[in-house]
Amino acid sequence: MSSANTTTEESNVVSISSYLRSNIREYGMLLALVAIMLFFQVYTGGILFAPTNLTNLVLQNSFIVIMALGMLLVIVAGHIDLSVGSIVAFVGAIAAILTVQWGWHPLLAAIVCLAVGGIIGAAQGYWIAYHRIPSFIVTLAGMLVFRGLTLFVLGGKNIGPFPRDFQIISTGFLPDIGGIEGLNTTSMIITILIPLVMFFLSWRRRVVNQSHGIDVEPLSFFVIQNLLVTAAILFLGYKLSSNRGLPNVLIVMLVLIAFYSFITRRTTIGRRIYALGGNEKATKLSGINTERLSFLTFVNMGVLAGLAGMIIATRLNSATPKAGVGFELDVIAACFIGGASASGGVGKITGAVIGAFIMGVMNNGMSIVGLGIDFQQMVKGLVLLAAVFFDVYNKNKG
Repeated sequence: MSSANTTTEESNVVSISSYLRSNIREYGMLLALVAIMLFFQVYTGGILFAPTNLTNLVLQNSFIVIMALGMLLVIVAGHIDLSVGSIVAFVGAIAAILTVQWGWHPLLAAIVCLAVGGIIGAAQGYWIAYHRIPSFIVTLAGMLVFRGLTLFVLGGKNIGPFPRDFQIISTGFLPDIGGIEGLNTTSMIITILIPLVMFFLSWRRRVVNQSHGIDVEPLSFFVIQNLLVTAAILFLGYKLSSNRGLPNVLIVMLVLIAFYSFITRRTTIGRRIYALGGNEKATKLSGINTERLSFLTFVNMGVLAGLAGMIIATRLNSATPKAGVGFELDVIAACFIGGASASGGVGKITGAVIGAFIMGVMNNGMSIVGLGIDFQQMVKGLVLLAAVFFDVYNKNKG
């Protein structure tokens, strides 16, 4: 019996080349991210990996990652949301009215802002899910409506500054428990714990997959992969800890990434969203309420856009009518660069996060070297086109 089990487990271990071929998109984008970071690190004379710049990179792009988590589920379900940039601006305006002009407590204002984002998502999701109006049309209308409402609420002017307590999420850092001079000890401890937790979860998932007959990578590849990830996390964590520590918004982002990774991989609703995007008719015939699933993906997107709206407004320390302009394009591009399929049913949280960081690093690196906004837009467009072509080419080849 023991020998049979051993043989079965060994048969589930595929070769490194086979494993890479089956995960070529995810590893390809990860290698692209590493290559882009190394290129700008050399080209900028070491500025990219400077602790201050890495901190700014996190602060400037956290909201893109947060919104990409919601957008991925929308795209996987077979839809699109063009309104997120306008929702960001509108919720930021609401936050300014509540905290700056009306003097509300920051926690109460934050809850109301998240609720406003959820209500906007629900309003759009209702027409898309239950009346079959294409999401492109509904969210395009939403983009115009909420941009106009932002101008109306703000009266065409900026409102600020925000109370310091309300800025904690976007500009605050983890408190230092002390002990090491020139290093945020709290942040360094968390930096060490993160790869340990990730290794434990990866190992457990590998064991479970093996026991269920699912192909897994060779043990040597698994160990090397985790060692490289650990080294990267420790390096970046050390750099951030040697500056001001881990930003609060980074902790929020990591918690959300872990939460949505669990939702998409381990829950029934996550699997149903993928089934919906893969074949809606078959999913509906199996007894799943596809309308409610589509509706919930837009509610979720609205809440995350509301959170991003508060982060951006408080980071700028002012609500402005022009906030969020073009953000929907960066968020959608992050998902497609990360491997999401325009036809739905395909995409990973890790891929969306990698795609968001590719966009963020390119924005940051091109700004450091002084590349004009016109060329930045062209480069990002070409990268998006190349990523989608890469995806289509691999599908046709397979």
